[in-house]
Amino acid sequence: MHFELRYTAYGWLMLIGIVASVWMWSRLTRRDDRLVVVYVAALVGAFLGAKLIYLLAEGWLDWPRPDRWQRLATGKTILGGLLGGYLSVELAKRWIGYRGITGDWFGLITPIGILFGRVGCYLHGCCPGQTCEPSWFTVADAFGESRWPAVPMEMLFNAAAMITVLILRRKQALVGQHFHVYLIAYGLFRFAHEFLRDTPRVGLGLSGYHGAALAVTMLGVTGYVRRSANRGVAIQAQKIY
Repeated sequence: MHFELRYTAYGWLMLIGIVASVWMWSRLTRRDDRLVVVYVAALVGAFLGAKLIYLLAEGWLDWPRPDRWQRLATGKTILGGLLGGYLSVELAKRWIGYRGITGDWFGLITPIGILFGRVGCYLHGCCPGQTCEPSWFTVADAFGESRWPAVPMEMLFNAAAMITVLILRRKQALVGQHFHVYLIAYGLFRFAHEFLRDTPRVGLGLSGYHGAALAVTMLGVTGYVRRSANRGVAIQAQKIY
């Protein structure tokens, strides 16, 4: 029963994150209803990417486990969500002919949604850190083992990212680059943090998520460079109040 309650809370927090992002994005759709298509593409692409990268990173290792179907059904990764969401948005914008910049909105919506998701992870007890000696910063898992606070650290990172993006928006700094900056920062953070997470290693002490983290970083760098090279593109600053 305790497991079911935690799983229910996890699901509700994910839903709250989605609802919050829908509310924020709805403010944009008042300007152009084509942005509904962009948001739906981002949501679908993120879910598909989250599932695909999970399967490639560790899902294939779940097959011998007795709970494989549950793990394969529920497993997903933020890194895949970022990759899939970004690709889907770019394809959707080309399909509908939308040339505006949406990344600054995703740069704010994304850390908020991930923050809600990580609260769900914390309550559900998933995505743990490596076992370590008990200390003031460690957290205990369901079996009482002391672990690195992997989920709280991700929560802190995304809270800091959200505050940083809000400051950039208020100062109108790096307009059009907020999501690229987030991708670069999160990719680098996740690559380093992955060494402290309890995930399957595929070789040289690295997990499949290390590769996905590098892909996210490179995607952010590529997008940042491309945007910097196209300063002639009109960038409409957007505010949230």
